[in-house]
Amino acid sequence: FAQSWGGTWWPKSFTLDWISQVLSIPQFTPSVVTTFEVAIVDVLLALLLGVPAGYVLARKNFPGRSVVMLGILLPVVLPTLTYAVQLAALMYRFGLGGTLTAVILVNLVPILPLVVLITVPFVEQIPPQTEDAARVFGANKWHLFKDVLVPLLAPGIVAAGVLAFVRVLGSFELTFFVAGANTQTLVVTIFGAMSNPGGTPEGLTAAMTLFYMAIAFIGLAVSLRFSNPAQALSPTARR
Repeated sequence: FAQSWGGTWWPKSFTLDWISQVLSIPQFTPSVVTTFEVAIVDVLLALLLGVPAGYVLARKNFPGRSVVMLGILLPVVLPTLTYAVQLAALMYRFGLGGTLTAVILVNLVPILPLVVLITVPFVEQIPPQTEDAARVFGANKWHLFKDVLVPLLAPGIVAAGVLAFVRVLGSFELTFFVAGANTQTLVVTIFGAMSNPGGTPEGLTAAMTLFYMAIAFIGLAVSLRFSNPAQALSPTARR
């Protein structure tokens, strides 16, 4: 919001011009559209795959379960850069480099485990007797999942979906290595503006970042409005 700022504790004058100029940047609007396209598709895929996987891991006790859980954790705990280059090389090897498909696939890698890990404690809160009662009244597997489990898991699904959405918004390395000129997300566009040798004004870059922060905060607010993931992880909640 500063007209200019340097060498003082407080800007000498303020302006809203940087905010209005953001919308005139040629790459800004397409990058916002691409960001939402990637995030929405990734979240839907992560929920479709992650919620059933989380249910199986929560309900089934099978040999090697701890190894599977460890494998699921790896993309979450490892620095993204450790596998971003390999994933990018894989995308280019299959001829997907620079495409929207590649951006979607690489960003699915860290959020799918996130959805699984959030789903597991929510499933563990549901007494198995609830599912047994539904089977007694004639519910098959599909109706059991659709009419019983999904409504009970709704807070967890919302939390997992929104947190995954925010995670995709902030994904830089994975997107940077596979995105093309027309498939950049907002965070990659901001990085390009910051590293522009022509010297993008600092106020303009800050205004772009402000838009990004607003989208992320709205997503978190929605998640906390409908669900509290921390509650599901507490021993009291499980009892």
